[in-house]
Amino acid sequence: MKCKDIYEWPENYGDPDWFVHDRFGLFIHFGLFSAAARHEWVMTLEQIGKESYRKYFDNFNPDLFDAGKWAKMAKEAGFKYAVLTAKHHEGFALWDTQLSDYKITNTKFGRDLVKEYIDAFRAEGLKVGIYFSLLDWYHPDFLVDGYHPERNNKEYIESHPGDMESYRKFMHGQVRELLTNYGTIDYLWFDFSYPQRDWGDSVGKGKDDWGSEELEKMILSLQPDIIINDRLGLGRGVGTPEQYQRSSKADKDGKPIVWEACQTLNNSWGYDRDNLNWKSPEMVIKLLIDTVSKGGNMLLNIGPNGRGEIDKRTMRIMDEVREWMRLNKESIYGCGPSEYEAPADARFTQRGNHLYLHLFSWPYRSLLINGLGGEVEYAQLLNDHSEIKYIQDEGLSGKRKSHKDLNLEVTEIHIKDKFEDKALLLTLPVQKPDVTVPVIEFILKEQED
Repeated sequence: MKCKDIYEWPENYGDPDWFVHDRFGLFIHFGLFSAAARHEWVMTLEQIGKESYRKYFDNFNPDLFDAGKWAKMAKEAGFKYAVLTAKHHEGFALWDTQLSDYKITNTKFGRDLVKEYIDAFRAEGLKVGIYFSLLDWYHPDFLVDGYHPERNNKEYIESHPGDMESYRKFMHGQVRELLTNYGTIDYLWFDFSYPQRDWGDSVGKGKDDWGSEELEKMILSLQPDIIINDRLGLGRGVGTPEQYQRSSKADKDGKPIVWEACQTLNNSWGYDRDNLNWKSPEMVIKLLIDTVSKGGNMLLNIGPNGRGEIDKRTMRIMDEVREWMRLNKESIYGCGPSEYEAPADARFTQRGNHLYLHLFSWPYRSLLINGLGGEVEYAQLLNDHSEIKYIQDEGLSGKRKSHKDLNLEVTEIHIKDKFEDKALLLTLPVQKPDVTVPVIEFILKEQED
């Protein structure tokens, strides 16, 4: 059975099987804003006009950029796919577009960065994705609205009345370039529709402004197996919540949806030199686990600096993520939610008869799990495959069981929830294993037909 038969997914899109399996993607925000070094929206947050913003174009030279190093880091850290900002809202193209002079091949750098990215990541066996902004604050025909850097510049507004029909042709043409000149593109990540916005003197933009129906048809004619996110305003594609975690699994009409949690390492997507709000490696790993336990992917963002290098703060986090994934990747790849209820401060993921318990805090000596009694064939710590001993019973409640082998005695265990007649009691090392988040793997008994 195909993945699209299980999930709520458009019939005419490529099958998301690889996407749902891989679970862990790398988001890369890179552009002229990386040289500004304070936010990828710096152009509009500080209302910098095109002429003033030009200094970043004139001086842009990511001389330390090495696509091979980026790809190797991604591979070693456990990422299975990547998404690069080919063009962000600032309108600057990281490829050799023939539709604009505002492109990386016209800078001091002079190379097609998108091509190098795609070639390097493919060489490491990763799927490749392209981020493309539907907004373009550089293009003269893009109608000024409340997000535009020139929103308070009356002279600019009067001299640039906007022509969205002309802009659509340009924008569709750039998407066509990306989908015809670089081989297979696995994932197309658009950003973003905002028709609900109303600033009084201007309104937001949505599917009609982008020509989303026509654009989608073109995309699928060029790359029939491609996956598209949900930001064209068409109500379909990969769900992409930013900077927050769902509280539960997501579904539509009783079918699970395909979604990914988009998370930063700090509060900025682009390189922000002075931002000190860094997530800890432990938090990043827990976010990944929590997301997979709810049926989603995590797209974790990095922002290389203006020289094209991934800075040391990012690499320190990636080093710990890499080590955790090296030992525990089986609990992420190909896994999804479990019908079993995890104990407090823990998460279950499951793949077939392999059930993984991720312990966000380490219990003292023993752990009772309701609902698993009679289900387990074997248990081990995933990081070193050391056995975890256990008692499982169809009715531990109110009984007394002594197990000298476990060196523990269970007396009057009261189980209050709906699984009161099926409990599993683990005996654990006193000391937490030397991993960021310990994982216990349960091999479940094969279910009889």
